[in-house]
Formats: sequence, structure tokens, C-alpha cells
Amino acid sequence: MAMKIDLMSILITLFFVISMFNSQTTARSQPKLSVSERHEQWMSRHGRVYKDEVEKGERFMIFKENMKFIESINKAGNLSYKLGVNEFADITSEEFLAKFTGLNVPSYLSPSPMSSTEFKINDLSDDDMPSNLDWRESGAVTQVKNQGRCGCCWAFSAVGSLEGAYKIATGNLVEFSEQELLDCTTTNNYGCNGGFMTNAFDFIIENGGISIESDYEYQGQQYSCRSQEKTAAVQISSYQVVPADETSLLQAVTKQPVSIGIAASQELQFYAGGTYQGSCADQINHAVTAIGYGTDEQGQKYWLLKNSWGTTWGENGFMKIIRDSGNPGGLCDIAKMSSYPNIA
Repeated sequence: MAMKIDLMSILITLFFVISMFNSQTTARSQPKLSVSERHEQWMSRHGRVYKDEVEKGERFMIFKENMKFIESINKAGNLSYKLGVNEFADITSEEFLAKFTGLNVPSYLSPSPMSSTEFKINDLSDDDMPSNLDWRESGAVTQVKNQGRCGCCWAFSAVGSLEGAYKIATGNLVEFSEQELLDCTTTNNYGCNGGFMTNAFDFIIENGGISIESDYEYQGQQYSCRSQEKTAAVQISSYQVVPADETSLLQAVTKQPVSIGIAASQELQFYAGGTYQGSCADQINHAVTAIGYGTDEQGQKYWLLKNSWGTTWGENGFMKIIRDSGNPGGLCDIAKMSSYPNIA
């Protein structure tokens, strides 16, 4: 009986050894996909269709160069973040920043950090502030949206902070209309060609409020303003500009989600996760919503941001970026242009 059990054990062990060998051999024998094959798979996954073979060839070359760029960054070693091939992999960084960002600093504002002498949030000391904060856990963050090829990140950033403020004030999480801001905020804003968050807040005040998303749905391009046909769902009494430093931004984010600017680079185009501390653009060009902060597994402090590039980008549409980087205005200038609305 013992011999049968031993024989059975030997046969089972031999089976697993042969199976592992075969799987390793199969893995080694499978040819690595060519860049062309990877491009075809990527096209299928993202539903990308080109008008002709000429355009396909041009986009393939861009895809190839972007793959090289992504791999070169990821191979740098010991990074706290990673890049990935996402839906933006067949467009250049110039095209991407032109179509998918859209924060224009008004000419009447200095390019230097904005400040506010009236900024008062709370009397909490650094020791009294929570070490980690994620407004999603309080239900104050709506689903990640996608601005598409319209440079109106400013509208999504403004609405993101407004949605958070409304939830905190009323207990109700409601999606508000980026399209109304896109169509109607025409003073110093330029629709899909860029705008600024405080201009959006000015419009909401002057208009007596803003509509809900379902009543004035996002279309991805600018049309004629229809505010007069709609019923405002929320009003704001004013807005607060946050001084241009990370300490003030931290105080603001403990109160509610905050609209911020960021100097987005090619690396951010392909950000796929982790605590970002890579390259930045020379100037602020994009707007997002700061929805929290914390410390990662490696002990690195970070800001938690909600973007408007869909859920296939970053960490399901969100990102972490290093906090207390040593830069006066934060990494990628994220503390230089921050503001939030005050619910009426």
C-alpha cells in the first residue's frame, strides 16, 4: 500500500514538472509581437479607424515613437510611477497638449503665482490635519469624465470642485454641466480653445447658478448658450483663490475638492499609475481637481487628483503626484493656480 502511495506521489510530481516545462517552452517559443502587430491590436482595442493607408502609416510611426518613449522612461529604474500605452498612443505630444488640455491664463493675471490676502480656511495646525484624505470616501467626487478633443479642462476642473462643495454643503452628490460653461462662459474664455476656472465661477455667479449635467449634457464642442432655457440647480456666492504654496493648498483641500492648474508634459500623457515625480511642462497648461492627499507605501507624500481624460488614463482616471517636492509651487506648479467655489 505504501509503495502505491509513493508511486502515485512520484507520478503526480512528474506530471507537474512536465507541465511547467511545457508552459515555459511554449512561452519561449511564442514570438514577440512586432510593433506593427501591437499597433493593430491597439487599434482594435480602442476602435481606432484611419481614413486611408497614408494616415495609418503616419499614425503608426507616431505610435512606434511613443512606445519607445514609454519604454525608455519605464526602464529608467526605481521609479515611483509607470507609463503605459493608452488611447493617446498614436498622437504626438504637441497634438495631445493642444487638444486635451486647455488652461489659458488670462492676460490680466500675472504668470507668477496668484495669491489672496483674505485666504482663511481653518485654524488647524499641521499636526491637527488628517494625514490622509480622499474625498471619494465621503462621496464627494462624481465619476471620471472625458473632455475628448476639446480643450475645456477648465470647465471640468471647475465643475469637479463645485460638485464636491455641493455634496459637502447639502449631502447630495450631483453632476453639474460642463457644457453650459463651455457654451456660455465667453468672457475671457474660448470654448474648446481654452479657458480659466475663475472665469467659470464668475459666470455661475452672474448667471444665478448652473444646470445639472442631465439637463445640459456634454457634447464635446461649443454651441450657442442655452442657459436661459434651463433651470439653475446650484448657486455660488463667491469663490476663493488659494495662495500659491502647498501648505495653503493642503488647507483648502481639507475643506473641499479644489480646482488647480498643472504643467502637463508628455510623460503625463502616458501616466499609468504610481506617485508621479517625472518631468513637467514649462508652464501651466491643464486643469484638474485636487480631491485629496496621502502617503504611499514607500512613505512618499502625494496629492490625489481627478482628471478629465477618461478612465483608461492613469489610475482609472485619477493620479497621484508627489507632494512637498521642494519646488516653491509644487511639482508641475500644481499649487500656483488654485481656487474653489463657495456655495450660496
